[in-house]
Amino acid sequence: MASVADFDDLEIYQRAVDLANWVYDITDRFPKEEKYGLISQLRRAAISIGGNIAEGFGRYYYKENKLFCYYARGSLLEVKSHLLISLKRNLITQKEFDQFEKSYLRFKVKLNNYIVSIGKK
Repeated sequence: MASVADFDDLEIYQRAVDLANWVYDITDRFPKEEKYGLISQLRRAAISIGGNIAEGFGRYYYKENKLFCYYARGSLLEVKSHLLISLKRNLITQKEFDQFEKSYLRFKVKLNNYIVSIGKK
């Protein structure tokens, strides 16, 4: 892994921010009754991805960094779960879900590769 100055230089962090922004944009049009349901759950899971990457980056021990990246990966899968429900409830289109899925698969691979690289010199 190339040396980076801070967590926000990491490509996976930048992807996490892009995903969170996309989730905010897409949930802006969800019905108001979902404010404390899917909207809240999706947004919290999406922002948790980048938050955990950042927190792990700031940890002194690489094992802690990995642990927080595992949390980030869990949050990524949580976003997918909530979007599957959103699709079934017709809150997003199949095209929007397919757009997410394509990005999700690439992001998951990059996150897994980052996790493997932590602690290696």
